[in-house]
Amino acid sequence: MTFTNPGSDEICRLLRGTHTIAVMGLSDNPSRPSFRVARAMQGYGYRIVPVRPLVLEVLGETAFPDLESLPFKVDLVDVFRAAEHIPAIVESCIALGIPHLWLQEGVIHEEAAQRARAAGITVVMDRCIWRDRANLCGDPA
Repeated sequence: MTFTNPGSDEICRLLRGTHTIAVMGLSDNPSRPSFRVARAMQGYGYRIVPVRPLVLEVLGETAFPDLESLPFKVDLVDVFRAAEHIPAIVESCIALGIPHLWLQEGVIHEEAAQRARAAGITVVMDRCIWRDRANLCGDPA
């Protein structure tokens, strides 16, 4: 079965119901897409939680080396990692009960996305969370 993303209305509902986003692979380099997207999402009022080893802080938030190190629950995991890392990230999301997973543009792993969905996780794959927030939800930051 081929993976299909949720429809536009469902994506907007997901984004409106989300408050805390763990960003896997969030760079502290302002020129990197992950930094720009996370900063823009902060502008919409989301709490951004950096998940990246060897980084202490990004965008004023303490960074954590992995999802298992988070001392609190997050609503959504946004992934800026290569596709080969997605199966392990999915397993972490399942184990931790994280309800939503977003794989950024260019991050595609059909099998892992299906595994996450089968476990009850809402999955959006190969889309930009910032662009979708701006274009589908219709309200300003």
